[in-house]
Amino acid sequence: MSQPTDPPRSAASQAAGQRPSPWSAGVGRVPIMGVSPVVDGGRFPARATVGETVPVGANAFREGHDAMGVQVVLTAPDGSEHSRSPLTSTNPGLDLWAGSVRPDAEGPWTFSIEAFSAPYDTWVHNAEIKVPAGIDTDLMLTEGVHVLTRVVEEAEAGARPAADATLARAAIDSLRNHALSPESRLAPAIAADLREVLHQRPLRDGVTVSGPHALVVQRPRALYGSWYEFFPRSEGARFDAQHGGWISGTLRTAAGALDRIAAMGFDVAYLTPIHPIGTTFRKGRNNTLEVHPGDPGSPYAIGSADGGHDAIHPDLGTLEDFDAFVGRARELGLEVALDIALQCSPDHPWVAEHPEWFSVRADGTIAYAENPPKKYQDIYPLSFDADYEGLYAAIRDVLEHWVEHGVTLFRVDNPHTKPVRFWEELLAEFAEKHPEVIFLAEAFTRPTMMHTLGKVGFHQSYTYYTWRHTPEELREYLEELVESSPYMRPSFWPTTHDILTPFMSGGGRRAFTLRAILAATLVPTWGVYSGYELVEDVPRPGAEEQIDNEKYEFRPRDWAGALREGRSLEPLLTRLNTIRRDHPALQQLTDIAFHTADDDQLLVFSKHLAADATGTGAPDTVIVASLTAHDRGSWGTVHLDLGALGVSGEFEVEDLLTGERFTWGEHPYVGLDPDSRPAHILRIIHPEETHHA
Repeated sequence: MSQPTDPPRSAASQAAGQRPSPWSAGVGRVPIMGVSPVVDGGRFPARATVGETVPVGANAFREGHDAMGVQVVLTAPDGSEHSRSPLTSTNPGLDLWAGSVRPDAEGPWTFSIEAFSAPYDTWVHNAEIKVPAGIDTDLMLTEGVHVLTRVVEEAEAGARPAADATLARAAIDSLRNHALSPESRLAPAIAADLREVLHQRPLRDGVTVSGPHALVVQRPRALYGSWYEFFPRSEGARFDAQHGGWISGTLRTAAGALDRIAAMGFDVAYLTPIHPIGTTFRKGRNNTLEVHPGDPGSPYAIGSADGGHDAIHPDLGTLEDFDAFVGRARELGLEVALDIALQCSPDHPWVAEHPEWFSVRADGTIAYAENPPKKYQDIYPLSFDADYEGLYAAIRDVLEHWVEHGVTLFRVDNPHTKPVRFWEELLAEFAEKHPEVIFLAEAFTRPTMMHTLGKVGFHQSYTYYTWRHTPEELREYLEELVESSPYMRPSFWPTTHDILTPFMSGGGRRAFTLRAILAATLVPTWGVYSGYELVEDVPRPGAEEQIDNEKYEFRPRDWAGALREGRSLEPLLTRLNTIRRDHPALQQLTDIAFHTADDDQLLVFSKHLAADATGTGAPDTVIVASLTAHDRGSWGTVHLDLGALGVSGEFEVEDLLTGERFTWGEHPYVGLDPDSRPAHILRIIHPEETHHA
């Protein structure tokens, strides 16, 4: 909502009791519309992370032909003005203005948009036309004196630096010097140095303000990170031939996997549920009802006589073992994420203690989970309708328990099957008490629900990336995600323990390579499920999931052997995470730009940050040219928007996958092969950052 700043009333008018300025209500003297980022008209706060470059925009306009300006004012959590910067008119015909802010601390920030008439710019425009043409010359120069006198007065009043007045006085002296030609008198008043001063600190009339608008700033991990998911019971699991059964891995053996995960450059070690598993209707291999002795069951069927969501499966160890796991992760620079599945096995203590927390069918039995034709007889969904407050408190206490033991991220299973009101209240409470804790929504569902979960507080969300493959699909989807970036941050996963698409099961190593490259470079947060590096791509017949699904059985893997034999993608994953960590441009979402190619199956995009946004003092630009199909190569010309890259003419690039260097221009020729060179990931070697190379 635009709020005008009234022009001052004269003492005479105040004494006479005249009515206030007509601009004291409504749209204001200079209307401001369509401000972004504003979520649902301000119902929800926009969100950003520390150091993130946040795009800001508005429609702002005024009547007539006089010049105007727009600024964005960023206010820190303590109420102080953090920064004030101009917006740029990006399409004068549509009155679009754009710029950015960059908050540098966590907390509740605000921003405001200020629009105003710009008398100096109006005068310059008129003077540059009239004075050379000899039209109203003395009048124009006199008006310039009046305009620049305001700069001097503001400096004398302490409203602007004294250096501004020095420039203005010199220009005024020139404007008054009749010994010079009109053009010479004018020159200092329209010179570049004075123009720049009055661009940064303009003279302003009729100031109108839209805001303040809320901007909640969170820690960087809410936007950027690399996740590695694994089942801790599989790490160290072994088959005991003598006794004819499996022996589970433990949290202690799982801690041994952390070194490999950290060495690959991942930031987050994500554990599937570690709680006791029920025995009633326990599922066997591949989600069958045929259970054999030693089948561990699904860790998503949570709860047994050994406890519920706040307990650890006895086979995995104790709470002390979990603390040791978290401690080792921290030593390696890893955060621990825990899968939270708000559902119960029939054996969960809550079933007996709180039957009102479940739905009862007409025959008196508790309803198990179904997604017809799928049936999950080993899982009871929770119902929030009978005792909302009691169930809310129990879930909150579970999360508090794991936060106390070092969990800083939660991957929430199927949040879209719980009331949105519940998430809004729970996430608000955790944002206040534990602002460091991050929630990832595993919500493969309708867009409206996914977006609303983001608006009410989920920091990140799984996405449809898994099913977007062509350049057109990926470009359209990224543009949608950028548009929703003020409230929904995407996480890209090529596969999960539940999902193996036909593209992945039909493309072998080529497909796994391509989808990892794209996931790691298109968005700031990505993840892989354990076994991705071994190209586990065999589907269960009739389903988009792996055969011998790890949800229902132990799956130890020979990581070292695969690496020795050259079968592992570990080197690629390591390289991708290194590239991401070294390049701030890849840690942002909204800095993406798409380019075109003669081959419509080639995806070309770039990410660019200016020098003042990278933290390194040098600009950072990464260009990705990638195949999207695993069964064909591509040879042809790429067409680059050099403005989006921050370059002109020819420039040097380095391929971050191979170390090769090339000279590129606006229309480089690219040759890619799905086996030997599936993609270029190129950094532009900007002249001003050569010493950083």
